[in-house]
Amino acid sequence: MPRRFLLERKRDPYYRAAQADGLRSRAAFKLAHLSGRFAIFHQGDRVLDLGAAPGGWSIVARDTLAGSGTVVAVDPRPLEPIEGVRVVRGLVGDPRLLERLGAERFDVVLSDMSPRISGAYATDHARSVELVRAAFALAREVLSDGGSFVAKVFQGDLLDDLCEELAPSFGSFRRTKPPASRERSSEIYLIGLEFHRSAGDRR
Repeated sequence: MPRRFLLERKRDPYYRAAQADGLRSRAAFKLAHLSGRFAIFHQGDRVLDLGAAPGGWSIVARDTLAGSGTVVAVDPRPLEPIEGVRVVRGLVGDPRLLERLGAERFDVVLSDMSPRISGAYATDHARSVELVRAAFALAREVLSDGGSFVAKVFQGDLLDDLCEELAPSFGSFRRTKPPASRERSSEIYLIGLEFHRSAGDRR
């Protein structure tokens, strides 16, 4: 890991706060901000956290629900156990994952998934768009009517088309950048609320 990156991370107030609060990653503050600004969570919700490692978003979701709901964390990498969170080791896009999640629908689907960074911006942007599409394809299968969808994506020339694909499935659809996102980062978050499925959707 580059020395400059390590120094920047140590100076980062969100990184230091995450370490102090046991939140596992600075990304937790992004979801905390989004949930404070948008009505993503409601008491009793079932939450599906895709690309959950190292677990920061799952912890925020669990704490926001205050024991009234359920959080399921999915990642292909090993994830340290989180009290009150069910961990499923699996890959988004694998058809076997849907069966492992069970028949009961979720009220919230979260995706903080990132592509493996290649250093070629157009490639990384395109890969991040495809990850959102994969997350949304799963959300269309498991999300309850009226549910919420939150996904990270890198900005670029494919973003408008992606938003046009997703927006019709929600009563409210926004794009935003939380304060905890680094200023030089191209990441933004897509917020879909009041999900409604079309007659052609399964399940």
